[in-house]
Amino acid sequence: MIEVAHNPEASRYEIRVDGVLAGFADYRLRPGGRIVITHTEIGEEFGGRGLGSTLVREALDSARAAELTVTPLCPFVAEYIRRHPEYQDLVDRPES
Repeated sequence: MIEVAHNPEASRYEIRVDGVLAGFADYRLRPGGRIVITHTEIGEEFGGRGLGSTLVREALDSARAAELTVTPLCPFVAEYIRRHPEYQDLVDRPES
């Protein structure tokens, strides 16, 4: 069974497979309703199962529900958003 949970005490989202921690996405909350996702990691033994995508999708859905703007510093998260246009509206844009 795959479960994604928000762990606000550790400032990260965690993904577990059959109760075992398989990976996480670290973040920092910033003023003005912004979440900066800094790093995503899936353990080697859990690679190739799409767990990173599941984790990021859940984190982005959580950010949307909390009405947060996302800054994807993690390259995996940035690429996920690029490939899934339904999340591009969450990304903060520099002022023109």
